Amino acid sequence: MKTLATGALGALALMAAGAAAAQAPPGRPPGPPPPPARGPALGLALEAAQTAVAACKANGYNVTAVVVDSAGVPKAMLVGDGAPGMTTQIGVRKAVTAVTFGKSSGAVGEQAKTDKALADRIAGDPKLITWAGGLPLQVGDQVIGAIGVSGAPGGDKDEACAAPAVAKIQSRLK
Repeated sequence: MKTLATGALGALALMAAGAAAAQAPPGRPPGPPPPPARGPALGLALEAAQTAVAACKANGYNVTAVVVDSAGVPKAMLVGDGAPGMTTQIGVRKAVTAVTFGKSSGAVGEQAKTDKALADRIAGDPKLITWAGGLPLQVGDQVIGAIGVSGAPGGDKDEACAAPAVAKIQSRLK
């Protein structure tokens, strides 16, 4: 009887291990999931987006502000009243560009003008865009996320709205 119980437990353990292995995403070996991406806490992401939208609204611009984590996953998105629908996609792309390269999306655009390999990489990746308006969020030297703003009449104005949002939450980022 003891052998039968031990055998049954062993079979259950093998079935559980097989089920866990079967749940691993394609291309990733079985095992524990990777650690989550870093990023601003949800409350800070929301505060940054609200600050950027309000800064642009004060200048008469209807914009979208998007905050992403270090993997480029949106944490918060606010679409200001009257902001065009396409600003949601552009805002995400600006933020993803800033988090990918660890500098403003506009600075990436300037660099791409003289760096063919960079320009080719950007042209080949629909998640990236080199228009100004995306700024990285950093803790020390580590980029933990980014904010992208879109909808003002020019990327320089988008970036001018993103800057006070970064400044407002910077000291509280972890």
